[in-house]
Amino acid sequence: MLRGFKEFVMRGNVMDLAVAVVIGAALAAVIDALVQHFITPLIAAIFGQPDLSEVWRFTINNAEFSIGAILTALIYFLLVAAAVYFFIVVPMNNLMARRSSGEEEVATPSEDIQLLREIRDLLAQDRHRG
Repeated sequence: MLRGFKEFVMRGNVMDLAVAVVIGAALAAVIDALVQHFITPLIAAIFGQPDLSEVWRFTINNAEFSIGAILTALIYFLLVAAAVYFFIVVPMNNLMARRSSGEEEVATPSEDIQLLREIRDLLAQDRHRG
């Protein structure tokens, strides 16, 4: 039973998930700091209020609407998406491109390697004839 659990934990999927959770938590802290210490003061400077939830707020028949709260969530989403794209997706795409270009080089050997292979093949043919 413990061996099965150990194999499960040591699989790449579980380890990758654990790393993703830790990095996600760290990324959330960075984004929270960016929102609290840059975006919120910027909003306060522009709109006169530190929180967009009070901006464009209105009531119709005792139902409260807050366009600002929606904008706050949208800004947070865009910041998270941008951080994930620029810090995770772009580096991974570059890494994959490097790996695939490295595989292409192996698939198409240089002229020296091709010449050495031809010489090897000719020598092998001479041994079989003689």
